[in-house]
Amino acid sequence: MTVKEWRERLEVESCYDLISELFDRIEKSKLNAFITLNKDEALRKAEDFDRGKLEGRLAGIPVAVKDCISTRFLRTTCASKMLESYIPPFDAHVVERLRQEGAIIVGKTNMDEFAMGTTTETSYFGVVRNPFDLDRVAGGSSGGSGACLHGESVLALGSDTGGSIRCPASFCGVFGLKPTYGLVSRYGLIPYANSLEQIGPMANCVEDLALLLEVIAGKDERDSTNAGVDFRFEPKVRRFRVGIVKEMVANDEVMNVFDEVVEVVGERHEVFEVSLSSLKYSLPAYYIIAMSEASSNLARYDGVRYGYSLERLESWGRYFSRVRAEGFGEEVKRRIMLGTYALSAGYYGKYYLKALKIRTLVKRDFQRAFKDCDILISPTMPTPAFKIGEIQDPLTMYKMDVNTVPINLAGIPALSMPMGFVRGLPVGLQIMGNHFEENKILSFALELEGLL
Repeated sequence: MTVKEWRERLEVESCYDLISELFDRIEKSKLNAFITLNKDEALRKAEDFDRGKLEGRLAGIPVAVKDCISTRFLRTTCASKMLESYIPPFDAHVVERLRQEGAIIVGKTNMDEFAMGTTTETSYFGVVRNPFDLDRVAGGSSGGSGACLHGESVLALGSDTGGSIRCPASFCGVFGLKPTYGLVSRYGLIPYANSLEQIGPMANCVEDLALLLEVIAGKDERDSTNAGVDFRFEPKVRRFRVGIVKEMVANDEVMNVFDEVVEVVGERHEVFEVSLSSLKYSLPAYYIIAMSEASSNLARYDGVRYGYSLERLESWGRYFSRVRAEGFGEEVKRRIMLGTYALSAGYYGKYYLKALKIRTLVKRDFQRAFKDCDILISPTMPTPAFKIGEIQDPLTMYKMDVNTVPINLAGIPALSMPMGFVRGLPVGLQIMGNHFEENKILSFALELEGLL
Protein backbone atom coordinates (compact mmCIF):
# COMPACT_ATOMS: atom_id res chain seq x y z
CA MET A 1 0.00 0.00 0.00
CA THR A 2 1.23 3.51 -0.83
CA VAL A 3 0.91 6.68 1.22
CA LYS A 4 -1.72 7.96 -1.23
CA GLU A 5 -3.80 4.80 -0.87
CA TRP A 6 -3.54 4.92 2.93
CA ARG A 7 -4.65 8.56 2.98
CA GLU A 8 -7.62 7.71 0.77
CA ARG A 9 -8.66 5.08 3.33
CA LEU A 10 -8.25 7.65 6.13
CA GLU A 11 -10.88 9.79 4.43
CA VAL A 12 -13.54 7.10 4.99
CA GLU A 13 -12.20 5.13 7.97
CA SER A 14 -10.74 6.09 11.34
CA CYS A 15 -7.01 5.89 11.79
CA TYR A 16 -7.56 3.89 14.98
CA ASP A 17 -9.46 1.19 13.08
CA LEU A 18 -6.87 1.06 10.31
CA ILE A 19 -3.95 0.74 12.73
CA SER A 20 -5.84 -1.92 14.72
CA GLU A 21 -6.43 -3.83 11.48
CA LEU A 22 -2.72 -3.53 10.70
CA PHE A 23 -1.71 -5.04 14.04
CA ASP A 24 -4.21 -7.88 13.59
CA ARG A 25 -2.57 -8.66 10.27
CA ILE A 26 0.93 -8.54 11.77
CA GLU A 27 0.00 -10.82 14.67
CA LYS A 28 -1.44 -13.41 12.28
CA SER A 29 1.40 -13.08 9.76
CA LYS A 30 3.86 -15.86 8.93
CA LEU A 31 6.50 -13.44 7.65
CA ASN A 32 8.14 -12.82 11.06
CA ALA A 33 8.90 -9.27 9.90
CA PHE A 34 8.77 -7.69 13.39
CA ILE A 35 10.71 -8.30 16.59
CA THR A 36 8.91 -5.77 18.83
CA LEU A 37 5.55 -4.10 18.25
CA ASN A 38 4.76 -0.57 19.40
CA LYS A 39 1.04 -1.24 19.71
CA ASP A 40 0.00 0.93 22.68
CA GLU A 41 1.77 4.07 21.49
CA ALA A 42 0.66 3.54 17.87
CA LEU A 43 -2.99 3.28 18.87
CA ARG A 44 -2.70 6.41 21.03
CA LYS A 45 -1.21 8.28 18.08
CA ALA A 46 -4.02 7.00 15.86
CA GLU A 47 -6.55 8.41 18.33
CA ASP A 48 -4.70 11.73 18.27
CA PHE A 49 -4.95 11.76 14.48
CA ASP A 50 -8.68 11.10 14.60
CA ARG A 51 -9.07 14.05 16.98
CA GLY A 52 -7.06 16.31 14.69
CA LYS A 53 -4.11 16.51 17.10
CA LEU A 54 -1.50 14.83 14.91
CA GLU A 55 0.10 16.95 12.20
CA GLY A 56 2.98 16.70 9.76
CA ARG A 57 3.91 15.33 6.36
CA LEU A 58 3.54 11.76 7.65
CA ALA A 59 0.56 12.35 9.94
CA GLY A 60 -1.30 9.09 10.49
CA ILE A 61 1.08 7.08 8.26
CA PRO A 62 2.43 3.79 9.71
CA VAL A 63 6.22 3.44 9.57
CA ALA A 64 8.31 0.42 10.58
CA VAL A 65 11.82 0.96 11.96
CA LYS A 66 14.73 -1.48 11.64
CA ASP A 67 15.77 -2.88 15.00
CA CYS A 68 19.29 -1.40 14.93
CA ILE A 69 17.87 2.15 15.09
CA SER A 70 17.35 3.49 18.62
CA THR A 71 13.79 4.16 19.74
CA ARG A 72 13.20 5.77 23.14
CA PHE A 73 11.61 3.37 25.63
CA LEU A 74 11.05 0.79 22.87
CA ARG A 75 13.18 -2.35 22.85
CA THR A 76 16.04 -2.27 20.33
CA THR A 77 17.83 -5.60 19.99
CA CYS A 78 19.85 -5.62 16.74
CA ALA A 79 18.28 -9.11 16.44
CA SER A 80 20.88 -10.36 18.93
CA LYS A 81 20.78 -12.20 22.22
CA MET A 82 23.40 -9.68 23.33
CA LEU A 83 20.80 -6.87 23.31
CA GLU A 84 17.67 -8.96 23.84
CA SER A 85 16.39 -6.76 26.69
CA TYR A 86 18.01 -3.42 25.78
CA ILE A 87 15.65 -0.42 25.91
CA PRO A 88 17.30 2.82 24.70
CA PRO A 89 16.77 6.07 26.66
CA PHE A 90 16.86 8.15 23.46
CA ASP A 91 15.56 8.34 19.89
CA ALA A 92 17.78 8.22 16.84
CA HIS A 93 17.78 11.39 14.75
CA VAL A 94 15.66 9.75 12.06
CA VAL A 95 13.10 8.63 14.67
CA GLU A 96 12.93 12.19 16.05
CA ARG A 97 12.15 13.35 12.51
CA LEU A 98 9.42 10.71 12.11
CA ARG A 99 7.75 11.78 15.35
CA GLN A 100 7.98 15.47 14.41
CA GLU A 101 6.15 14.74 11.16
CA GLY A 102 3.34 12.78 12.84
CA ALA A 103 4.35 9.27 11.73
CA ILE A 104 2.93 6.30 13.62
CA ILE A 105 5.77 3.93 14.49
CA VAL A 106 4.37 0.41 14.19
CA GLY A 107 7.34 -1.48 15.62
CA LYS A 108 10.90 -2.68 15.17
CA THR A 109 11.63 -4.91 12.20
CA ASN A 110 13.59 -8.16 12.15
CA MET A 111 17.08 -8.18 10.67
CA ASP A 112 20.33 -10.09 10.47
CA GLU A 113 22.13 -9.97 13.80
CA PHE A 114 23.96 -6.63 14.07
CA ALA A 115 23.13 -6.17 10.34
CA MET A 116 25.62 -8.89 9.38
CA GLY A 117 24.01 -10.97 6.67
CA THR A 118 22.20 -11.12 3.34
CA THR A 119 19.15 -13.21 4.26
CA THR A 120 18.01 -12.37 7.84
CA GLU A 121 18.83 -15.99 8.69
CA THR A 122 21.33 -14.85 11.33
CA SER A 123 18.61 -13.20 13.46
CA TYR A 124 18.31 -14.48 17.04
CA PHE A 125 14.54 -14.10 16.58
CA GLY A 126 14.21 -16.33 13.53
CA VAL A 127 14.34 -15.86 9.77
CA VAL A 128 12.09 -13.42 7.89
CA ARG A 129 10.11 -15.16 5.14
CA ASN A 130 9.64 -13.85 1.64
CA PRO A 131 6.11 -12.52 0.92
CA PHE A 132 6.17 -14.18 -2.53
CA ASP A 133 7.25 -17.60 -1.24
CA LEU A 134 7.37 -18.40 2.48
CA ASP A 135 10.08 -21.00 1.90
CA ARG A 136 12.47 -18.36 0.60
CA VAL A 137 14.50 -15.62 2.26
CA ALA A 138 13.40 -11.98 2.29
CA GLY A 139 16.97 -10.70 1.95
CA GLY A 140 19.07 -8.89 4.45
CA SER A 141 20.04 -7.38 6.56
CA SER A 142 16.88 -5.21 6.47
CA GLY A 143 14.70 -8.24 5.67
CA GLY A 144 11.89 -7.31 8.04
CA SER A 145 11.67 -3.77 6.63
CA GLY A 146 11.35 -5.18 3.10
CA ALA A 147 8.83 -7.90 3.93
CA CYS A 148 6.56 -5.72 6.11
CA LEU A 149 5.74 -3.46 3.16
CA HIS A 150 3.47 -6.24 1.92
CA GLY A 151 0.47 -5.26 4.04
CA GLU A 152 2.10 -4.74 7.44
CA SER A 153 3.34 -1.16 7.08
CA VAL A 154 3.21 1.64 4.52
CA LEU A 155 6.78 2.90 4.95
CA ALA A 156 9.90 1.46 6.54
CA LEU A 157 13.42 2.46 7.53
CA GLY A 158 16.39 0.21 6.91
CA SER A 159 20.15 0.59 7.09
CA ASP A 160 22.60 -0.24 4.32
CA THR A 161 26.24 -1.19 4.97
CA GLY A 162 26.86 -3.27 1.84
CA GLY A 163 23.43 -3.67 0.27
CA SER A 164 21.20 -4.24 3.29
CA ILE A 165 18.39 -2.03 1.97
CA ARG A 166 18.75 -2.86 -1.70
CA CYS A 167 18.96 -6.66 -1.26
CA PRO A 168 15.59 -7.06 0.52
CA ALA A 169 14.08 -4.46 -1.81
CA SER A 170 15.09 -6.68 -4.73
CA PHE A 171 14.00 -9.97 -3.13
CA CYS A 172 10.67 -8.57 -1.85
CA GLY A 173 9.74 -6.51 -4.91
CA VAL A 174 9.73 -3.08 -3.22
CA PHE A 175 11.71 0.16 -3.50
CA GLY A 176 14.76 0.88 -1.34
CA LEU A 177 17.31 3.69 -1.36
CA LYS A 178 20.80 3.79 0.10
CA PRO A 179 21.46 7.57 0.34
CA THR A 180 24.76 9.38 -0.15
CA TYR A 181 27.02 8.82 2.85
CA GLY A 182 26.39 11.78 5.17
CA LEU A 183 22.97 12.82 3.85
CA VAL A 184 21.11 11.09 6.70
CA SER A 185 22.36 11.31 10.27
CA ARG A 186 23.64 8.06 11.79
CA TYR A 187 23.02 9.32 15.35
CA GLY A 188 21.20 6.50 17.11
CA LEU A 189 22.16 3.84 14.56
CA ILE A 190 23.85 1.02 16.46
CA PRO A 191 27.11 0.72 14.54
CA TYR A 192 28.41 -2.17 12.50
CA ALA A 193 30.84 -0.41 10.12
CA ASN A 194 30.79 3.37 10.59
CA SER A 195 32.46 4.38 7.35
CA LEU A 196 30.05 2.36 5.20
CA GLU A 197 26.56 2.39 6.71
CA GLN A 198 23.63 4.71 6.05
CA ILE A 199 19.99 4.76 7.16
CA GLY A 200 17.61 4.87 4.22
CA PRO A 201 13.93 4.67 3.20
CA MET A 202 11.94 1.70 1.88
CA ALA A 203 8.50 1.99 0.29
CA ASN A 204 6.09 0.71 -2.34
CA CYS A 205 6.61 3.51 -4.87
CA VAL A 206 9.18 6.15 -5.81
CA GLU A 207 7.18 9.13 -4.52
CA ASP A 208 6.87 7.53 -1.07
CA LEU A 209 10.59 6.77 -1.07
CA ALA A 210 11.33 10.42 -1.83
CA LEU A 211 8.87 11.65 0.81
CA LEU A 212 10.48 9.55 3.54
CA LEU A 213 13.96 10.66 2.46
CA GLU A 214 12.86 14.30 2.69
CA VAL A 215 11.80 13.70 6.28
CA ILE A 216 14.92 11.90 7.52
CA ALA A 217 17.66 13.80 5.62
CA GLY A 218 19.28 16.94 6.94
CA LYS A 219 21.55 18.53 9.49
CA ASP A 220 22.43 16.88 12.77
CA GLU A 221 25.43 18.14 14.75
CA ARG A 222 25.51 14.96 16.85
CA ASP A 223 26.85 13.00 13.86
CA SER A 224 30.34 14.14 12.83
CA THR A 225 29.92 12.49 9.41
CA ASN A 226 26.67 14.34 8.64
CA ALA A 227 26.92 16.65 5.63
CA GLY A 228 24.25 19.05 6.89
CA VAL A 229 22.40 18.94 3.57
CA ASP A 230 18.61 18.85 3.26
CA PHE A 231 16.83 16.95 0.51
CA ARG A 232 13.79 17.99 -1.53
CA PHE A 233 12.52 15.86 -4.38
CA GLU A 234 12.27 17.85 -7.60
CA PRO A 235 11.45 15.38 -10.39
CA LYS A 236 12.81 16.38 -13.77
CA VAL A 237 11.95 14.85 -17.13
CA ARG A 238 15.11 14.82 -19.21
CA ARG A 239 17.24 12.66 -21.47
CA PHE A 240 19.78 10.83 -19.29
CA ARG A 241 23.16 9.42 -20.25
CA VAL A 242 22.86 5.91 -18.79
CA GLY A 243 25.87 3.70 -18.22
CA ILE A 244 25.53 -0.08 -17.96
CA VAL A 245 28.22 -1.33 -15.60
CA LYS A 246 30.02 -4.16 -17.38
CA GLU A 247 31.34 -5.76 -14.18
CA MET A 248 27.96 -5.88 -12.40
CA VAL A 249 26.25 -9.03 -13.65
CA ALA A 250 23.73 -11.68 -12.58
CA ASN A 251 22.63 -15.18 -13.58
CA ASP A 252 21.09 -15.75 -17.03
CA GLU A 253 17.47 -15.46 -15.84
CA VAL A 254 18.04 -12.11 -14.14
CA MET A 255 20.15 -10.81 -17.03
CA ASN A 256 17.33 -11.62 -19.48
CA VAL A 257 14.99 -9.38 -17.48
CA PHE A 258 17.71 -6.73 -17.19
CA ASP A 259 18.31 -6.76 -20.96
CA GLU A 260 14.59 -6.13 -21.52
CA VAL A 261 14.78 -3.14 -19.19
CA VAL A 262 17.83 -1.83 -21.07
CA GLU A 263 15.80 -1.95 -24.30
CA VAL A 264 13.04 0.11 -22.69
CA VAL A 265 15.57 2.61 -21.33
CA GLY A 266 17.32 2.82 -24.72
CA GLU A 267 14.11 4.03 -26.39
CA ARG A 268 14.17 7.21 -24.28
CA HIS A 269 17.74 7.75 -23.16
CA GLU A 270 21.31 7.45 -24.37
CA VAL A 271 22.63 4.06 -23.22
CA PHE A 272 26.16 2.72 -23.37
CA GLU A 273 28.41 0.28 -21.53
CA VAL A 274 31.02 1.44 -19.01
CA SER A 275 33.80 -0.51 -17.33
CA LEU A 276 34.91 -0.03 -13.72
CA SER A 277 37.99 -2.23 -13.54
CA SER A 278 38.52 -1.88 -9.77
CA LEU A 279 35.18 -3.55 -8.98
CA LYS A 280 36.77 -7.00 -9.24
CA TYR A 281 38.60 -6.18 -6.01
CA SER A 282 35.70 -4.45 -4.24
CA LEU A 283 34.15 -7.50 -2.56
CA PRO A 284 37.27 -8.60 -0.62
CA ALA A 285 38.14 -4.96 0.15
CA TYR A 286 34.66 -4.35 1.49
CA TYR A 287 34.64 -7.37 3.77
CA ILE A 288 38.09 -6.58 5.19
CA ILE A 289 37.02 -3.00 5.99
CA ALA A 290 33.58 -3.95 7.30
CA MET A 291 34.85 -6.78 9.50
CA SER A 292 37.68 -4.65 10.86
CA GLU A 293 35.27 -1.89 11.86
CA ALA A 294 32.89 -4.49 13.31
CA SER A 295 35.70 -5.87 15.45
CA SER A 296 36.28 -2.41 16.88
CA ASN A 297 32.63 -1.44 17.30
CA LEU A 298 31.48 -4.65 18.94
CA ALA A 299 34.29 -4.61 21.51
CA ARG A 300 31.97 -2.53 23.73
CA TYR A 301 29.71 -5.53 24.40
CA ASP A 302 31.37 -6.83 27.53
CA GLY A 303 28.42 -7.85 29.71
CA VAL A 304 29.03 -5.12 32.28
CA ARG A 305 27.73 -1.80 31.00
CA TYR A 306 24.56 -3.06 29.29
CA GLY A 307 23.23 -5.98 27.32
CA TYR A 308 23.59 -9.68 27.97
CA SER A 309 25.33 -10.59 31.22
CA LEU A 310 26.01 -13.60 33.41
CA GLU A 311 24.67 -14.13 36.91
CA ARG A 312 28.07 -14.94 38.35
CA LEU A 313 31.19 -12.84 37.92
CA GLU A 314 34.28 -15.01 37.53
CA SER A 315 37.69 -13.73 36.50
CA TRP A 316 37.34 -10.76 34.16
CA GLY A 317 38.89 -12.50 31.17
CA ARG A 318 36.75 -15.60 31.52
CA TYR A 319 33.57 -13.56 32.13
CA PHE A 320 34.18 -11.34 29.09
CA SER A 321 34.82 -14.37 26.87
CA ARG A 322 31.73 -16.24 28.05
CA VAL A 323 29.45 -13.23 27.58
CA ARG A 324 30.58 -12.77 23.99
CA ALA A 325 30.56 -16.49 23.23
CA GLU A 326 26.97 -16.84 24.46
CA GLY A 327 25.65 -13.43 23.42
CA PHE A 328 26.81 -13.30 19.81
CA GLY A 329 25.71 -15.62 17.01
CA GLU A 330 28.06 -17.58 14.76
CA GLU A 331 28.20 -15.08 11.89
CA VAL A 332 28.90 -12.14 14.19
CA LYS A 333 31.69 -14.05 15.93
CA ARG A 334 33.15 -15.02 12.57
CA ARG A 335 33.29 -11.41 11.41
CA ILE A 336 34.75 -10.17 14.70
CA MET A 337 37.54 -12.75 14.52
CA LEU A 338 38.34 -12.01 10.88
CA GLY A 339 38.32 -8.27 11.54
CA THR A 340 40.55 -8.62 14.59
CA TYR A 341 42.98 -10.70 12.54
CA ALA A 342 43.07 -8.10 9.74
CA LEU A 343 43.90 -5.35 12.26
CA SER A 344 46.52 -7.32 14.18
CA ALA A 345 50.22 -6.49 14.17
CA GLY A 346 51.90 -7.74 11.04
CA TYR A 347 48.67 -7.99 9.05
CA TYR A 348 47.33 -4.41 9.18
CA GLY A 349 49.35 -3.35 6.15
CA LYS A 350 48.84 -6.61 4.31
CA TYR A 351 45.04 -6.55 4.56
CA TYR A 352 43.36 -3.45 6.03
CA LEU A 353 45.64 -0.82 4.51
CA LYS A 354 45.50 -2.53 1.14
CA ALA A 355 41.69 -2.63 1.33
CA LEU A 356 41.63 1.13 1.96
CA LYS A 357 43.72 1.66 -1.17
CA ILE A 358 41.27 -0.43 -3.20
CA ARG A 359 38.45 1.70 -1.78
CA THR A 360 40.17 4.79 -3.19
CA LEU A 361 40.43 3.13 -6.61
CA VAL A 362 36.72 2.25 -6.53
CA LYS A 363 35.83 5.86 -5.72
CA ARG A 364 38.00 7.12 -8.57
CA ASP A 365 36.45 4.69 -11.05
CA PHE A 366 32.95 5.88 -10.16
CA GLN A 367 34.00 9.53 -10.44
CA ARG A 368 35.45 8.89 -13.90
CA ALA A 369 32.25 7.13 -14.95
CA PHE A 370 30.07 10.01 -13.80
CA LYS A 371 31.97 12.41 -16.03
CA ASP A 372 30.39 10.61 -18.99
CA CYS A 373 27.17 9.31 -17.37
CA ASP A 374 24.33 10.86 -15.42
CA ILE A 375 23.46 7.54 -13.83
CA LEU A 376 24.63 3.92 -13.86
CA ILE A 377 22.43 0.82 -13.84
CA SER A 378 22.85 -2.88 -13.09
CA PRO A 379 20.92 -5.80 -11.63
CA THR A 380 20.66 -5.34 -7.85
CA MET A 381 21.22 -8.97 -6.88
CA PRO A 382 22.76 -11.76 -8.99
CA THR A 383 19.79 -14.10 -8.35
CA PRO A 384 16.17 -13.98 -7.19
CA ALA A 385 15.46 -14.91 -3.55
CA PHE A 386 16.77 -18.38 -2.75
CA LYS A 387 15.36 -20.95 -0.35
CA ILE A 388 15.90 -20.67 3.38
CA GLY A 389 18.97 -22.72 4.32
CA GLU A 390 20.01 -23.18 0.68
CA ILE A 391 23.35 -21.38 1.06
CA GLN A 392 25.46 -22.68 3.95
CA ASP A 393 28.94 -21.62 2.85
CA PRO A 394 29.82 -18.11 4.16
CA LEU A 395 31.96 -17.24 1.12
CA THR A 396 29.14 -18.11 -1.28
CA MET A 397 26.84 -15.89 0.78
CA TYR A 398 29.31 -12.99 0.73
CA LYS A 399 29.49 -13.21 -3.07
CA MET A 400 25.78 -12.40 -3.26
CA ASP A 401 26.73 -8.79 -2.40
CA VAL A 402 29.00 -8.38 -5.41
CA ASN A 403 26.83 -5.71 -7.12
CA THR A 404 25.94 -3.73 -3.99
CA VAL A 405 29.11 -3.31 -1.92
CA PRO A 406 30.99 -1.02 -4.38
CA ILE A 407 28.35 1.67 -3.77
CA ASN A 408 29.09 1.71 -0.03
CA LEU A 409 32.84 1.82 -0.64
CA ALA A 410 32.34 4.88 -2.86
CA GLY A 411 29.71 6.51 -0.60
CA ILE A 412 27.38 7.24 -3.53
CA PRO A 413 23.57 6.83 -3.55
CA ALA A 414 21.88 3.81 -5.13
CA LEU A 415 18.28 2.74 -5.48
CA SER A 416 16.75 -0.68 -6.05
CA MET A 417 13.37 -0.94 -7.75
CA PRO A 418 11.37 -3.89 -9.10
CA MET A 419 12.20 -4.59 -12.76
CA GLY A 420 10.33 -7.85 -13.34
CA PHE A 421 9.95 -11.46 -12.24
CA VAL A 422 11.87 -14.71 -12.58
CA ARG A 423 9.79 -17.84 -11.89
CA GLY A 424 7.28 -15.72 -9.98
CA LEU A 425 9.95 -14.08 -7.83
CA PRO A 426 10.77 -10.35 -8.10
CA VAL A 427 14.17 -9.10 -9.21
CA GLY A 428 15.55 -5.61 -8.77
CA LEU A 429 17.16 -2.94 -10.92
CA GLN A 430 19.95 -0.94 -9.26
CA ILE A 431 20.20 2.74 -10.19
CA MET A 432 23.34 4.57 -9.07
CA GLY A 433 24.12 8.29 -9.04
CA ASN A 434 26.92 10.63 -8.05
CA HIS A 435 27.21 12.05 -4.54
CA PHE A 436 24.08 13.98 -3.43
CA GLU A 437 22.35 13.37 -6.79
CA GLU A 438 19.39 11.51 -5.32
CA ASN A 439 17.09 13.70 -7.40
CA LYS A 440 18.54 12.24 -10.61
CA ILE A 441 18.13 8.59 -9.65
CA LEU A 442 14.66 9.18 -8.16
CA SER A 443 13.55 11.07 -11.30
CA PHE A 444 14.84 8.26 -13.50
CA ALA A 445 13.18 5.64 -11.29
CA LEU A 446 9.90 7.56 -11.34
CA GLU A 447 9.87 7.47 -15.14
CA LEU A 448 10.74 3.77 -15.22
CA GLU A 449 8.10 2.97 -12.60
CA GLY A 450 5.41 3.88 -15.11
CA LEU A 451 6.99 1.77 -17.86
CA LEU A 452 7.97 -1.51 -16.18
